Amino acid sequence: MKFRLILITLLGLYINSFAQNAKSELLILGSDHLSQTYKKGNPETDVLTPKKQKEIGEFASLIEKYKPDMIMVEVLPEKQAEIDSLYALYLGNKLKLDSLEDGRSEVFQLAFRIGKQMKLNRILCVNAPGGTSQSILDNGENIELYKNETKELRKIVSERYTSLQNGTLSLKDFLIFLNQPETYNKVYHLRYITPARVVNGTFKNPDKMVDTAFVDHKYIGAELTSVFKNRDFKIYSNIVTNQIKHNPKKMLLIIGAAHIGSLKNIIRDDSEFELISANKFLIKE
Repeated sequence: MKFRLILITLLGLYINSFAQNAKSELLILGSDHLSQTYKKGNPETDVLTPKKQKEIGEFASLIEKYKPDMIMVEVLPEKQAEIDSLYALYLGNKLKLDSLEDGRSEVFQLAFRIGKQMKLNRILCVNAPGGTSQSILDNGENIELYKNETKELRKIVSERYTSLQNGTLSLKDFLIFLNQPETYNKVYHLRYITPARVVNGTFKNPDKMVDTAFVDHKYIGAELTSVFKNRDFKIYSNIVTNQIKHNPKKMLLIIGAAHIGSLKNIIRDDSEFELISANKFLIKE
């Protein structure tokens, strides 16, 4: 009897320990901001057309195989009540996306669509204020390294945009392209690695997100990276606090592709998460 009691106690402790140490899976899905991709008069860029609805539906169906039980989007938490209200209308088939100013957004086109399919009752907002334009770094020692890499990346991306705009590249394949490591790692290198090589310069027309009173011009490139990274850490904070609050098993974050590399590098060091590659669902082995 005593042995059985000890065994039950040990088993209970093991189960409790396992529950506490269980990781949440996290799939970070990159997207372009589809409202900004839209060019008036060009239906190939309009996600609201029947053709593009079919293409984005095909892309979403691939991610649905992941079966997330929590979906997070690049919207400020202060707008959670607004997103809750719109999502409730969407679930009831009462939301006309073509009547919304931002109806082409990936929030509605991807997050809402996948959330409804997964029968989720909420889409969570985890964005954070911050960030700035990469163009404010335009002078200093070694600036040509940064400018040349910027040109090379823009060429690669513009080729895909051109194909999207002329109808030779589907929206589904465009989004798959954004989620390839060779794509988002190039963006990561430009935003978080190369700038550190630029020193002894000044920012050109920095916006209010840059606290110029504390900028060290000797490390001007690193200062730019710190602006980007500061925002990413805040987004990360919103992700982890939602994980604590809701204890999900499979989290899906839909966010601008420029954040993928940085957020993955942050989350890799967090033992509470297991990163899931989007290619597990986007690319057939």
